[in-house]
Amino acid sequence: MSDLPAAVPGARTEARAGAIDAALAAIPHLQRPLTIFVAGATGFVGRELVVRLVRAGHQLRIVTRRAKHADELLPLASVEVGAGNVYDIDFLRTCLTGCDVAINLVGALHAPGHGGKGLRRVHVEFTAALLTAMAEAGVARLLQMSALNASPQAASHYLRTKGEAEELLRAAPARLQWTIFRPSVIFGDGDSLTTRFASLLRRTRGWLPIARAGARFAPIHVADVASALLRALRGGATNRQTYELCGPEVMTLEEIVRGSAAAAGRSCHVLPLPDALGWLQGAVLQCLPGKPFTLDNFRSLGVDSVCATCGCELLGIQPASLRALAPLWLSAARAQALEPIR
Repeated sequence: MSDLPAAVPGARTEARAGAIDAALAAIPHLQRPLTIFVAGATGFVGRELVVRLVRAGHQLRIVTRRAKHADELLPLASVEVGAGNVYDIDFLRTCLTGCDVAINLVGALHAPGHGGKGLRRVHVEFTAALLTAMAEAGVARLLQMSALNASPQAASHYLRTKGEAEELLRAAPARLQWTIFRPSVIFGDGDSLTTRFASLLRRTRGWLPIARAGARFAPIHVADVASALLRALRGGATNRQTYELCGPEVMTLEEIVRGSAAAAGRSCHVLPLPDALGWLQGAVLQCLPGKPFTLDNFRSLGVDSVCATCGCELLGIQPASLRALAPLWLSAARAQALEPIR
C-alpha cells in the first residue's frame, strides 16, 4: 500500500479540473471579460475594433488628447474615455491601472516637424511612454499596430519610426507579452484609400497623375484587421509573434485607383509619373493643407506592401476582397455625396 493513498486521486482530480478549466477558457463566450486600454481608438481601425470589443463584453478605457474626438464612441456601453496628455507617463499609468491588455493603434502618415521628428514622437516616443506606464501599472500584454515593411533601416520616416517602435517591444523584458501586426493598406467604408481616390477623381473630372503607380499592395479590409487583434487578445500562441496582414488580391496603386473609380461609377484617366515628377509632386503637395501626398509617402511607395507570409491564414481569417466590397460604399449615388478631404 502506498504511504500516500489519498494523494493520487486528489492529484488526478486537480489535473482533471485544470483540464476542464482550460477547455472552458477556450470557448469564447465563457471567457471572462477583459478590461482593455486602447490608444488610437478614434481612428479608422480603432472605431471598428472598439465596437467589436464592446459587443464581446469587454470593458474599455480609451485615451485621447481631446475628449471631443471620442464623442461618437461615448454612447457605447462599457467605454470610459480619458482625455489628457498621452505622452505623460503619470496620465497613462492612471488609465492603465487595473487593465488586462493594452492596445496601441496610434499612427500617422505625416506629422509636423522636419526630419521625421513628428512621426518619431507619434510612433516611437509614445510607444516608449506606454511601455514605461504599463510596467508601472503591472500590465503585461500589448497589441501593437505597425505597418508592412516597417524597419529602422527603411527609406521613409513613416516606416522607419514604425520599425523603431517595434524594436522597443522586442527589447523589453521577457514579462512583456507583445504581439505586433503589420498590415498592408487598409480599406473599408469611410477609408482614406478608395474613398479618397473616388473623391479626387470627382474633383479632377477623372484625371489623376500618380507617383509610383506600379507600387504593389495587398489591401486588407478593416474588419479583418480588427478580427486579427481580437484573436490575439489573450496571448497564448500569439505571444511575441509578428503577423503580416494582407488581403487576397495583389494590386498596383494604379489598379486600386481604377478599381475605386469603377466602383464609384466614375471615369478614370491615370497618368503614371516618372520618379522625378513623382518626387516633385510630393514636394508640392506636402505644402498644401491636409498634405494629400508627401515626399515621405513617395519614399514609402518605393517598397511593395505585400506579405511574405500572411498572418490571416495563421489566425484562421479568410480575408475579404477589395474588388468585391468596394462597390458597397462607392456606388455612383454615394460618390456624389463624398465629403471633401480634410
